[in-house]
Amino acid sequence: MSATEPASAAAASPADAAATAGATGPAPRVVVLDHGSGNVRSVVRALEAAGAEVELTADRESALAADGLVVPGVGAYSATLAQILAVGGDRIIERRLSGGLPVLGICVGLQAMFEAGTEHGERTRGLGQWPGEVTHLQAEVVPHMGWNTVEPAPGSALFAGIEQERFYFVHSYAARSWELEDTGPLKAPQVTWAQHEQDRFVAAVENGALSATQFHPEKSGAAGARLLANWLGTLPRRDREQDA
Repeated sequence: MSATEPASAAAASPADAAATAGATGPAPRVVVLDHGSGNVRSVVRALEAAGAEVELTADRESALAADGLVVPGVGAYSATLAQILAVGGDRIIERRLSGGLPVLGICVGLQAMFEAGTEHGERTRGLGQWPGEVTHLQAEVVPHMGWNTVEPAPGSALFAGIEQERFYFVHSYAARSWELEDTGPLKAPQVTWAQHEQDRFVAAVENGALSATQFHPEKSGAAGARLLANWLGTLPRRDREQDA
């Protein structure tokens, strides 16, 4: 793992990545949930560079009407959950997912989707979209900070064309197991893994309308821009006339 950006990730601009992803038609409308997370501005800029029309808001109607919703998060698990709940983010996320409307979690935004997280001996209830718990990484050097490779799930839409790239991580906690396997007639979740020292953890999940990354795509150079463009390319465009 290198603390500097890989040459391959620096070789193309975000605009190049968006073009490579083949986005066509009107720009997708994306809401970044404004719940007080410290990294929202960089997320907004990265999504705009990847080809989206972006609004930073916690307004329920705007979040429900958007083509995609992004849930960012940095810092403590308990604090992030409290912020999401304070703006009604849990209800917004649940409503979108129940209607098959895409949601993307980033960093603690991924962790929040699990049943619970334990930090410093404090167990906090999560949003419960996935079973399992977020716990401390079992490694000598923590936090896990810098560039790292991932093991994409076969057929991943998020990692199409960037399967061998590195992404930027900053975290001390992670989902270190995956418990949701049998989804009946639905497509099985696609789980991407990464490893820090000897500890293997969930780096990304694609589960129907709900996707999430433990790393920060907005800080991952052209590889992160391509991943965001890949996600934008999966969004169904809502009827603009109907919304008006």
